[in-house]
Amino acid sequence: MNYSTLKKTVALSVVSLMAVTLVNAQADTTKKMAIRDTSKTVSSATTTAKVFGGLGQYSTWSVGVNVGITSPFLATGGTNASTKWTGALGYGISLREKLAHSFSLQLDLHGGKVEGNSSNTATGTDFGYQSFSTTFYSGTLSGLANVASVDFIHRKNAINFYLSAGAGLVIYHPTYVDGSGTPGSYTNADGSKHYAKELLLPVGGLVKFRLSDALALNVGYTENFIDGYNFSGYHTFSPGGAVFSDHYSYGYGGLEYTFGTKSKPNLDWVNPVAMMYDELYDAALRQEVEALKGRVGNVENAVNDLKKDADGDGVSDQFDKCPNTPAGTIVDGSGCPLVIPKLDTAAFCKFCSTHGDTTSAAYSNIQFEFDSSVLKTSAYPTLDKTSADLRSSGKTVTLAGYASSEGTAAHNMRLSRDRANSVKTYLVNSGVEAKHLKVKAYGETHPIADNSTEEGRIKNRRVEFHR
Repeated sequence: MNYSTLKKTVALSVVSLMAVTLVNAQADTTKKMAIRDTSKTVSSATTTAKVFGGLGQYSTWSVGVNVGITSPFLATGGTNASTKWTGALGYGISLREKLAHSFSLQLDLHGGKVEGNSSNTATGTDFGYQSFSTTFYSGTLSGLANVASVDFIHRKNAINFYLSAGAGLVIYHPTYVDGSGTPGSYTNADGSKHYAKELLLPVGGLVKFRLSDALALNVGYTENFIDGYNFSGYHTFSPGGAVFSDHYSYGYGGLEYTFGTKSKPNLDWVNPVAMMYDELYDAALRQEVEALKGRVGNVENAVNDLKKDADGDGVSDQFDKCPNTPAGTIVDGSGCPLVIPKLDTAAFCKFCSTHGDTTSAAYSNIQFEFDSSVLKTSAYPTLDKTSADLRSSGKTVTLAGYASSEGTAAHNMRLSRDRANSVKTYLVNSGVEAKHLKVKAYGETHPIADNSTEEGRIKNRRVEFHR
């Protein structure tokens, strides 16, 4: 296929897609305007099919036959193999499946002849030849887009407009008469007819008229582009010497029958806008909508009940086991006051002297074991008091993580950050808002004790609270 044919094919495809988009948009807008006063303009025909019911409720398979006239010329112009054409017979059958109201796939089988001559030229020849006659057979698969309808204000459409494009194979045998009047044709070595095989790209349009729900009259026109140069038996040259790919057109009329039962309407004639209107104003559907509104209202009321918190302690009344707690009381998940056991100071200080931990007062340093970011159970009382104070006061603190000097500086920096995040996780799980906690890692910098002794290193493995 040369560049001329390729450009033409691409241009036609682009124009077709633009037409589909624009006409659909305009048709949808017009449909919406037309159904505003449906009591006056919409017919009384009804159907049991639903817009959102799926393809299973429609008849989607159809078969068609067509007959028409072929021509070596195209309505869109171009260089032709002759200056005059003689109408020749074309015929075909089709099998179509509707994938949606607006799109379907169609398999076409065509046959016939294409003829042209140059008897009206001054020399009686064109490109050195007087005439040609080509017998062809083709098979193509095309996509059909439903771009518009005339009777869109009725429950059933009566006239639909389609654009189509596809690809397939054409098999042809050309015969011709050269400039001296000698006939010729393509033959094999044994003298039998030679049929060439080429890629075929059909692009066209179709108008479909409804005769009944199952039967339609089709009137269409197709331009067929061939990826070859011998369809007429001789090459078509431009004034500059370039060879043009061949083409032909086919105008036709035919009948199409859709298989199905009376209970399944033909998807071709369905009007989605009118059907949607029927669904929206269906009495049963409106009752279901009203019932749904009632159920939604019940859910909203239940949610509002769950949100009620008479004593303002953050626990809804339905789950509050200790209602009417005084304002500002720190409560647990069941709404009861949080009881923090008193610390046995003497016993804990004895523990501190042995293990190097600080007192359990709120905001005291949190100590860690060697090369560990796991919280020790001895830190829980301090963290609980700190959590209670942060939740009641709404303060924001920075959790500063530190490490002793064992290991590399990079490792100690990661370790100190992990320790600070362990403290943050505990506080957040106890009810402190994460936005009030900031994490900062200092690694082995800023020691508070001598790293050359084990006692000092124990004290340096810590998290401090900075305000």
